Amino acid sequence: MITNDEALIEYFKILRTGDYQRDNFNLFLKEIKFSFPLHAVHLSGTNGKGTTGTVLKNIYKEAGYKVAHFSSPYLFSPREMITYDGQSIAIEKIASLIAQYEHLFKKYNLSEFEVEAFLAFTYLLEDKPDLTIIECGMGGLIDATNIFTPILSIITSISLEHTSFLGSSLTEIAFHKAGIIKKRVPLLIGSIEESALEVIKEVASQEKAPIYQVGPYLDERLLEDCYLFSYKPYQDLKIPSLALFSVLDASFALGAAEILKPLLNVSREAIYLGVAKTSLPGRMEVLNHSPLLIVDGAHNPEATSRLKESLEKLQGDKKIHIIFAAFNDKNITMMLAELNFISNDITLTTFPHPRARKEEEYFLYLDEFPFVEDYRTLIKEKIAQYPEDIIVITGSLAFAGLVSQQYKKGLIK
Repeated sequence: MITNDEALIEYFKILRTGDYQRDNFNLFLKEIKFSFPLHAVHLSGTNGKGTTGTVLKNIYKEAGYKVAHFSSPYLFSPREMITYDGQSIAIEKIASLIAQYEHLFKKYNLSEFEVEAFLAFTYLLEDKPDLTIIECGMGGLIDATNIFTPILSIITSISLEHTSFLGSSLTEIAFHKAGIIKKRVPLLIGSIEESALEVIKEVASQEKAPIYQVGPYLDERLLEDCYLFSYKPYQDLKIPSLALFSVLDASFALGAAEILKPLLNVSREAIYLGVAKTSLPGRMEVLNHSPLLIVDGAHNPEATSRLKESLEKLQGDKKIHIIFAAFNDKNITMMLAELNFISNDITLTTFPHPRARKEEEYFLYLDEFPFVEDYRTLIKEKIAQYPEDIIVITGSLAFAGLVSQQYKKGLIK
């Protein structure tokens, strides 16, 4: 019986993981005669989906619409992945849906993410929001979220990640992400490398899907606790984040709102308020100001490059100290190289998670970077040693979330 978040997490742990195919899920969907006829935006991309989706959700919420959002991964509870009108799905509701369909989950040996996605779609079908924002888990073509026709598709970026599942080249990965392109459904894209862009254009042409390019943001200015920026026709938009990349991600949401205006109109006031009310835990999240203690869930080379660029804007004459922990399937060679551009003090660590790298899995890097087993002791020592500097905890969204949670509980000071 699932009665709390701990039991829910344990339930998802017993579901299938490790492979990437849709055969079982397709058979399951066919048996239940699944359809999802609601207005929805589908988001894919290596990075930026979470902030883009959140800004878009906030804009439409401020405009008076009922908005739902399915995002991944979660930081503390799987219920965070499924929100409606700003509230996570209730434990009683998700437990009820699991009980209703569990015999079919077992029959078709569904994966954890397939079950999570299905629960989200089923819950939202009952509540019928005005707009649903759906983020892909990985890729797009055979992702468990790719089971509906959206009113807008968005591909934020394409870079090398999940190569064991999506392919080892940008064109292979682009082919997977292009799987969310649907017939005559508009597609909004960011700046994409030429070979990957050709794949996107070819699929869009086959589907007769019009392509829109996100416009440039202008006049970005970092203030004490936010960025101001302009995005035509809006001047001096404010997003409460120290991350330069949040400005780009917000620009996707603004571009999307413009495309959707004929169907779901929003006011200028809703635009400004929606952007201004956007903050995401674990994305350049400030936990302390002296020293400036930041957690960021950058977990691939592109995200780490975006973090590096944001920290360069923030750094001034302060030194940056990095505490780094990552999952064992991540390309940490490129991630550490990016971070090395802005810091000569990078310490490796680990944290309690089955996928977290342990000391022996860092063996190629231990001559260059020290390893400390206890991340909490390490953070405390850095805070005491460098009260005037910048300390950044990064490498994994799970690690960033854990540190954020424990710091706020007073377990790290």
